[in-house]
Amino acid sequence: MTTTMLPQTTHPNLEKAAQLAAKLQPLRHLLGGHWAESEGGERFDSVNPHDASVLTSAPSGTAGDIDRAARAAHDAFQIWRNVSGAERRRLLHRIADGIEARADEIALLESLDTGQAIRFMKSAATRGAENFRFFADRAPSAGDGQSLPAPGFINYTLRQPIGPVGVITPWNTPFMLSTWKIAPALAAGCTVVHKPAEWSPVTATLLAEIMQSVFEEAGLPGGIVNLVHGYGESAGKALTEHPLIQAVAFVGETTTGSHIMRQGADTLKRVHFELGGKNPVVVFDDADLDKALDAVVFMIYSLNGERCTSSSRVLIQSGIYDEFTARIAERARNMRVGHPLDPATEVGPLIHPRHTGKVTSYFDSARDEGATIAAGGEARGGNYVSPTLFTGARADMRIAQEEIFGPVLTAISFTDEAEALAIANGVRYGLAAYLWTNDLTRAHRFAQQVEAGMVWVNSENVRHLPTPFGGVKNSGIGRDGGDHSFEFYMETKNIAISLGTHKTARLGVGEGQPTRDSVDKKLAE
Repeated sequence: MTTTMLPQTTHPNLEKAAQLAAKLQPLRHLLGGHWAESEGGERFDSVNPHDASVLTSAPSGTAGDIDRAARAAHDAFQIWRNVSGAERRRLLHRIADGIEARADEIALLESLDTGQAIRFMKSAATRGAENFRFFADRAPSAGDGQSLPAPGFINYTLRQPIGPVGVITPWNTPFMLSTWKIAPALAAGCTVVHKPAEWSPVTATLLAEIMQSVFEEAGLPGGIVNLVHGYGESAGKALTEHPLIQAVAFVGETTTGSHIMRQGADTLKRVHFELGGKNPVVVFDDADLDKALDAVVFMIYSLNGERCTSSSRVLIQSGIYDEFTARIAERARNMRVGHPLDPATEVGPLIHPRHTGKVTSYFDSARDEGATIAAGGEARGGNYVSPTLFTGARADMRIAQEEIFGPVLTAISFTDEAEALAIANGVRYGLAAYLWTNDLTRAHRFAQQVEAGMVWVNSENVRHLPTPFGGVKNSGIGRDGGDHSFEFYMETKNIAISLGTHKTARLGVGEGQPTRDSVDKKLAE
């Protein structure tokens, strides 16, 4: 593999970010409304993926820290659960206001902490605020149920918050994904213990500061939202096993999700998982190929390819395979790889040396299995990796089966719809799928048969917040979005009210004793 110098920039964003980084204090936990050090006193560094410089440090949470957070969440739940939906709506909108007020700070620090290009992180605060506003407006109706009349009864249902919940978020777009989980939990009336990823902990503190400030101003107790930094093996494990935590919402890698399910089994913890993906984008020869090209390139190389919904397998009909892959390769070679704070940058550094090593290991795997590296396939120094395209791939290759989670695309040829469907479904994942065709009948038929929780036809991933978000197979359990989020954070209760007209069988009255029917008949005579 060849290496080049690390990308540099002199853009004003760098000066602003440097000033913010210089002001960063060592991170702390938020436990019951108080900023605290870890019980054990141990800390770990948060490192800039661009140059491995230390941004700040965070406390390494212990089981004791998790216990303090869970107990605080449990105590606060007794009050927060009874706060009206209208008041929760007001407070969540205040949180959204606070997020928007610190939008530039959030974007710059998120880019520094994750290596994501600033062109994408500029929307981090906007999307986070949108999540809070969306669920804020649903808070007043979160507990609504149904009227289910039956002979002799009026049945009605209502929903009630499940209790304190654990939220474990990933390192790729941590701020937005944290709001995506925490906002519906708060709108439902739950309290939260948040454990962010140890590779990108910085903006979790900004979010916690904003939320805690709003709750303090409202005179509410500490503990509605708690923040515990730390490693998955210690803080994460303690959170998933804690008996006061009623549910765990996790976004991350599939293997970690299976560990969490095992860890929560003894306490019968409810789980919601958004896990890995090896998402196909299927391009038929009748598609609008210009638009399809834009979407294919965007969905694999934006966000450094570190996104669960990336279209990391492109399935191309054989008659257009050579031409279409050549166009992708040209785009990949022209991709602007650079400093994440430069607005011109399209691909920044990957999050961590360990992850960079994993991604680049697939370059040798591709060669060994007989694929061609049509673009990229190079480490560029530090955590920088060239946008890569593998061609001539088969569906059974590692590069076609395993989640690489980087700017790496695998191109596979197919002859007809049946083969395309078999290849698309021939992996253990099933998060998203993308389909490009102008045949309306085929579009519906294929979309209904492909094994994925979400399908976009003639489009990249365009989110609509009321729609369900989640995967099948090894890509997850449960759905986010709209009312689907409340199904996880709330329990449904049925209440049956008798109208006094039904008859209850009488037991223990002795043989020959009058039954209720005989008494009623006698009275009628």
